[in-house]
Amino acid sequence: MQQVVRRALFFLLVSILLAPMNAIGGELVGAKYAGEFLGLGAGGRSLGMGGAYVAVANDVSSGYWNPAGLSHLDYPQFLLMHSRQFGGSVNYDFAGVGFPVGRRNSLGLTILRVGVDDIIRTQLRNPDKELGELYVDENGQLVRNTPIDKDLQPRFNSADYGFLLTYAKRVSATFSYGGNVKLIYRNIGDNSAWGVGFDLGVLLNLTERLKLGLNLQDVTSTLVAWDTGRRELIRPALRAGLTYPVVLSAFGGRIQPAVDFIFRFENRQTANLFDVGPASVDMRVGWEYMYGDIFSLRMGFADLGQPDAQLSLGKFSAGIGLNLPKLRVDYAYLGHEELGNTHRISARLTLEEPKFLRKL
Repeated sequence: MQQVVRRALFFLLVSILLAPMNAIGGELVGAKYAGEFLGLGAGGRSLGMGGAYVAVANDVSSGYWNPAGLSHLDYPQFLLMHSRQFGGSVNYDFAGVGFPVGRRNSLGLTILRVGVDDIIRTQLRNPDKELGELYVDENGQLVRNTPIDKDLQPRFNSADYGFLLTYAKRVSATFSYGGNVKLIYRNIGDNSAWGVGFDLGVLLNLTERLKLGLNLQDVTSTLVAWDTGRRELIRPALRAGLTYPVVLSAFGGRIQPAVDFIFRFENRQTANLFDVGPASVDMRVGWEYMYGDIFSLRMGFADLGQPDAQLSLGKFSAGIGLNLPKLRVDYAYLGHEELGNTHRISARLTLEEPKFLRKL
């Protein structure tokens, strides 16, 4: 295992040193939130826990949260999710498949789409004037140069797509690792962009119950190239999580608290819990109670400490889950005062039959 860790650290160091090479061939522009659409989470269970899921993920959603967790699959799994974000203005759809390969390996594919559909095309009243500028129109009236609908033009969509191909390996009962090859496609109206990135994940059992998850996203930085010549750089981010499940035999279930820390280097400043120069840290906490592996209750807080969060407690989320034979359905709710509420539902199917069991 030590040899594997040394190789992973060596690869990480080389990747970081070569990151500036991604910028060759085009001028980079400021893109602090270029990869923000990839931060909306995956699955109803995770949102119900406030997004504190890096150390919890051990199913088909691991391709998104922590690729190392995919190694814990013993049967093929499928996940479908639909979410109406921010009062229904944004649609978020997610699909994932994962399956075990041999004794220790797993493969997975994740596809996600975040989009705003049927956007009305607009134009300025006077294209030769600045937005908001006052001028005298053809009727001699003093008007402000504001956008108006272009009724004769078809509406358009703005959508972001992510495609993640995941490989994971369980090295031992206490250590596993994995990685993603990530393809990004973005489009707005008649313009589009492509990007390719890489993620690395590790899952460790520090003690019999305490688990540590690490997910280094966009290891080499991800360059997103637009057909207009614009270049956006998604910088590396580290997500670190801890979880400590506890069995409550007296209550017929278990509880699973979790906490995640997100380290970014995009100069977000006070938009996060803590910042030093271009580096910033955010925090998410979650909690789940599962009764008899049948019914779950969850709650969590995301983005703790943001200045726009009431009492600096962040955005509150809650959720429920129902475990049926081979099928689990999860629902989650996230409240936001300015952007509206988010509702998310996901369904996970496990082909739990002897013929699909991982070959030991």
